[in-house]
Amino acid sequence: MMVGVSDDRPPEENPANTADPTTEPAPPQRLRTLLVLAAVVLGLDLLTKTLAVAKLTPGDPVPIIGDFARLSLVRNPGAAFSMATGMTWLLTLVAAAVVIGVVRIGRTMRSLWWAIGLGMVLGGAVGNLGDRLFRAPGPLQGHVVDFVAIGWWPVFNVADSAIVCGAILLVVLTVFGFEPNGTRVGHGKTGASEGSAA
Repeated sequence: MMVGVSDDRPPEENPANTADPTTEPAPPQRLRTLLVLAAVVLGLDLLTKTLAVAKLTPGDPVPIIGDFARLSLVRNPGAAFSMATGMTWLLTLVAAAVVIGVVRIGRTMRSLWWAIGLGMVLGGAVGNLGDRLFRAPGPLQGHVVDFVAIGWWPVFNVADSAIVCGAILLVVLTVFGFEPNGTRVGHGKTGASEGSAA
């Protein structure tokens, strides 16, 4: 029997459990934010379209601010600015593809601003897609309900506004180098080179 010999050993370091103090934690995924915002936009779009159809009469605009801003019910078979009026079925397929693409991108989304932009685009796209699928004259041929007229601008709806505002935000984020994964183009490389130089 040996006396004075200890079997205690220092704990071994586990590389898998060792946090690198220089590594920042990844931002949380933003798919839930994207979907919640899209649902809010979709709900507002459906509510306002339902009220417009129930309260407005085609060809009888309701002035809000004189002739500059008014409510005017229009059923649009085409895209924005009433383009491609004879290709409603194709616009329906394009809208469906946009919805699928946004959801796929959103699964790895970590940027809050990208989630906001894509959420607005998704909600607007689903809102107008619903019109094309379920409104007269029939599936894939449905006319979109537009009811907001401002100045010389073509009549639009909540979904159109959300799509345009979301797209503008995404363009701004892209121009300034903000990525959907929460990083910014050039900043990671700059930080790495400064660290190696030091």
